[in-house]
Amino acid sequence: MVRRSTLDRGPQSDARVGGSDMHDPLSGQAMGAQASPPAARRGAGGRWAVWVLRFLLWAVLIVIGVRGVVAIALNQKTPAKSSGTPAATASGSSSRFPTSLAEAYALQFATVYLNFSQATAPARAQQLAAFLPPGATAQFGWNRAGSLTLQSDQVAGIQVRDANHAVVTLLATVNGHLMELGVPIYASGGALVVSGEPAWLAPPAKAVPPAVPAASADPAAQNALTAQLPAFFQAYASGDAATLARFLARGASVTGLGGAVTFSSISSVHVPTGGDTRHITVSVVWQIPGKAGSAPAQLQMTYDMTVVSQNANWYVQSIRASGQPQGQS
Repeated sequence: MVRRSTLDRGPQSDARVGGSDMHDPLSGQAMGAQASPPAARRGAGGRWAVWVLRFLLWAVLIVIGVRGVVAIALNQKTPAKSSGTPAATASGSSSRFPTSLAEAYALQFATVYLNFSQATAPARAQQLAAFLPPGATAQFGWNRAGSLTLQSDQVAGIQVRDANHAVVTLLATVNGHLMELGVPIYASGGALVVSGEPAWLAPPAKAVPPAVPAASADPAAQNALTAQLPAFFQAYASGDAATLARFLARGASVTGLGGAVTFSSISSVHVPTGGDTRHITVSVVWQIPGKAGSAPAQLQMTYDMTVVSQNANWYVQSIRASGQPQGQS
């Protein structure tokens, strides 16, 4: 009895104790092999984690590599830019050429160069020497005959050719004629010299402004303003602020001429149609003080004005130089 019970329980007991020797009746494998699948699953999970770590590692390496390549590329571009700098400098050398100094230098030179006469030839030669390079002739092209007188000159422009060379163009009036003078200037280390003979050039051509169609006029407002404006221009000429304020619109500010001229007359007034605010054009004849006993000079000038109507009177809001062509005010 005891032995049958032991035999009946034997396989189960052996399975519990020595399960590694038992076989699965379906697979024909040892029962102990059942422990292998979990081990296999743990191995698969470990390989997945390894692949993830490898992927992250490769990603980091790729990022580092890309940044390295970019840094190398930027370092390679830096000398390339510097190697191209001379070309850019040649085209943009005006920033290094002393333009203002060269313009002033050319003006001073022209004051000596455009004034000559036989009586002042020795002094002119001595003064010119301060502007000329070694070896230049004493009179710098003048044959010591005749005379030339400079009335006025000013800078018209400058053409910078490179970091050391430029041509300054002056607009001048000599012997009553308007002309341009091109003065070549060489600059180096803050030093300047007139590097070559100047060139007498033609003055700017005279332009013809286009005709401006006249705006329709308001006769009633024009008559009213023609009667009121003389008193304003008398105050404007004197510059008396208290008197001038009586003719100004609320909030307006106008500075008078301080007695430099006196009012003579109004030659024309043009008032376009519109509302209470009008932009008008007025031609005024000023009388300029002269010597005692001599007839005073008169000079006609034209102004653009903005006037506003308040309580049946016109008041000045602003006054300025006119842009109207001659004869169209």
